[in-house]
Amino acid sequence: MMNFDSKVRTCLWFDSEGRKAAEFYVSLLPDSEIESIYRPEPGAPDLVVEFALAGAPYMILNGGPHYKHTPAASISVLTKTQEETDRLWTALTGNGGEESMCAWLIDRFGVSWQIVPERLVELINHDDKAGAARARDAMMRMRKIDIAALETAFSSE
Repeated sequence: MMNFDSKVRTCLWFDSEGRKAAEFYVSLLPDSEIESIYRPEPGAPDLVVEFALAGAPYMILNGGPHYKHTPAASISVLTKTQEETDRLWTALTGNGGEESMCAWLIDRFGVSWQIVPERLVELINHDDKAGAARARDAMMRMRKIDIAALETAFSSE
């Protein structure tokens, strides 16, 4: 049943594969689940899929081919480790997904994501402005973020 604790939820427009996307997304992160699926009538295609992704509420509307996804809106995930970063990156770029730059990717459904290690945020916001600039410059040359390479860049003089 839908969680009404959150007044706001993000809606993603899909042509028709929304349920497949939602099932894939909830498999990636803990505290994720399909909450409800609405069909206008029995046997009809899914129209709305409501789900939580790491506790954040989302819904997918299978509204037809009128609108396409754009990188102007993305799902951003903060990761704790390189292993988590690698796992999510591999899953989301697999089966037709595409890598982009600076932690961005587009999954096989056309949705843009940012897979951002917490350590990246710490380093580029560090009080050591020169180190932060070196870490930011290193990040700008990366696709998937490499935490060790960022730390090396931050520490080098």
